[in-house]
Amino acid sequence: MATVSPSWNYTLHLPHDPRAPGIARGALRLILAAHDLPDLTPTAELLAAELLTNAHLHTKGPYAFRLLSPSPGRVRVAVWDTDPRVPPAFTTDKPPAAPDAEHGRGLHLVRACADATGVSVLRELGASRGGKLLWAECGVPGW
Repeated sequence: MATVSPSWNYTLHLPHDPRAPGIARGALRLILAAHDLPDLTPTAELLAAELLTNAHLHTKGPYAFRLLSPSPGRVRVAVWDTDPRVPPAFTTDKPPAAPDAEHGRGLHLVRACADATGVSVLRELGASRGGKLLWAECGVPGW
């Protein structure tokens, strides 16, 4: 008999350290394996890699990685950071960078590979640090 609810979530608070995105991706792989969702690992890891790298490269403070299951067979990858500015590539159809550019395609990949994406801009209230939360979802086809 299963004792774990079908809905779950994990949050990993990360320092502004170049190793942090890799540590979060390792946690993602372990979590998906533990919840018997290995088919989601390649897509979820790509979504996480791009969102985490964006937070690391374009902000100066700490950030957080959250992985949750909003429903059976689906995962939402979310990254919070301290900067309230939403990257234009995440919310508009701005064309991606030139093919030979070294940066500028990551958030386009997220939007192309995810089943759904979203953003929340957070105001600084009380103990809150404000910032933004970017998220992307993927699911097992036919689940």
